Amino acid sequence: MALGRSRERWCVLLLGMAFCGGMAGAAEEPVEEATAGLKPRLDWGLEAKASFRHSEDNRFVVPFPFDPIMLPVGQTRGFEQTVNPGSHFELSTVSLFVDAVWGDGLAAHGKIDFIDLYDRNPTSTDKKVDVDEAWIRFGIEPDPAALPARGGVYLKAGKFPKFERQDDRHLESYGLVSTAFNRFEDAGAELGVNLGRHVYLKLSATAGNPVFLRDPNALAGDNGTPAQRQPNPDPELHSGVVILYDAEIEDLDVDGELESGAALGYRFADEEGRNGLDVMAWGYQRKLAETVELEGTFYGGDLDLLNGPVPASAFAVTNDDKKEFGGNVWLYLGGFSFFGQYVDQKLGGLPRTGIEGELAWRFELPLVWAVGDRQLFTYISPAVRYSKLDNKFSNPVTTPSPSFSWDWEKIDAGLRLGLFSGIDLTVEYADNRFILGSGAKRENNELLTTLRWKM
Repeated sequence: MALGRSRERWCVLLLGMAFCGGMAGAAEEPVEEATAGLKPRLDWGLEAKASFRHSEDNRFVVPFPFDPIMLPVGQTRGFEQTVNPGSHFELSTVSLFVDAVWGDGLAAHGKIDFIDLYDRNPTSTDKKVDVDEAWIRFGIEPDPAALPARGGVYLKAGKFPKFERQDDRHLESYGLVSTAFNRFEDAGAELGVNLGRHVYLKLSATAGNPVFLRDPNALAGDNGTPAQRQPNPDPELHSGVVILYDAEIEDLDVDGELESGAALGYRFADEEGRNGLDVMAWGYQRKLAETVELEGTFYGGDLDLLNGPVPASAFAVTNDDKKEFGGNVWLYLGGFSFFGQYVDQKLGGLPRTGIEGELAWRFELPLVWAVGDRQLFTYISPAVRYSKLDNKFSNPVTTPSPSFSWDWEKIDAGLRLGLFSGIDLTVEYADNRFILGSGAKRENNELLTTLRWKM
């Protein structure tokens, strides 16, 4: 069942949750004590982001011999180019959240993106409305570096983030590792076992995110769009300087082989929850598909992408296994936080590793100014993130995407300022560097400013 056809079913599910909650909230007659726990607490949320983006203008020649009719008029070579260079104001995100909680051990969550410009891939032809998350959970799932009240088990099913993903990000951008390996949600089931309060185990069986390509800066770029099939195309958005990454799920049919995952962790925290440490080792394994259809592009994912458009552009794939193993660290000390992640992946036998670390501080500001009984300038939070992606494989002779095998290094630094309760401003700069196959060092940097309003 393709996501485009199943999107309505996800929406019906979420609206059904909301309807049930609304009916329960509207009931005026007293209920029996035995059924009081069935009444959900329903919470709605809305988030919008407006962004100013300035992207450097760069392009890098590719060795693939394109037919001249596939290139813009007057262009004799193909390039990997900055997606949308220059300065731009754009509405990047509009999302609706709904949460339902029944008592102490049953919860459901939904997130619908009506605009999510920076997650579209291809940017111009991907779906505009997307069910980003839709899951139900039985049992209690502690946050990273937080102690549960007791041991226990939880089961989560639906579309949800991977358990190793950093969800408390302090910048709007993503690092190389978070982009390449766990940016998007997966669909399936996750089982968590709290072996007491400190040791935990997690197991998952999911559809597996398809392998595709995108620029690691804000906009993914356009690759394989219908407009690029026109004679002598001159697209408004370019390909980007791309890496291999785990893309958004387009197919919720789990008739094929599932991706299996497991994690073992240890956590420690004080009872107040201000200081905590969480260390987790994890791994995933699945079989790569011959091809995966993705919305808005005629390029196929998984092995289809790695095999290239012609035999001479195929990577040296040795099998159909996709395996990755890694480790996470979460550390919280009052307003200070650190997140670190290491990943070792074999993609059809192609090896690559990644490392990422983020330091952030949050300082609550004293009440100095107020507008309408609301504090102006509530907090300030500087953050810096370092990420590195080492691709330990070589390009084929005539690849259209030579950046797949380049070694990448990215430093994101920024500052988030709380303007009012629920409104903040983030200013950040991405120093995005890579080493070409010739050994030359290049950059493709970006400034991103985001005004976020969350209700």
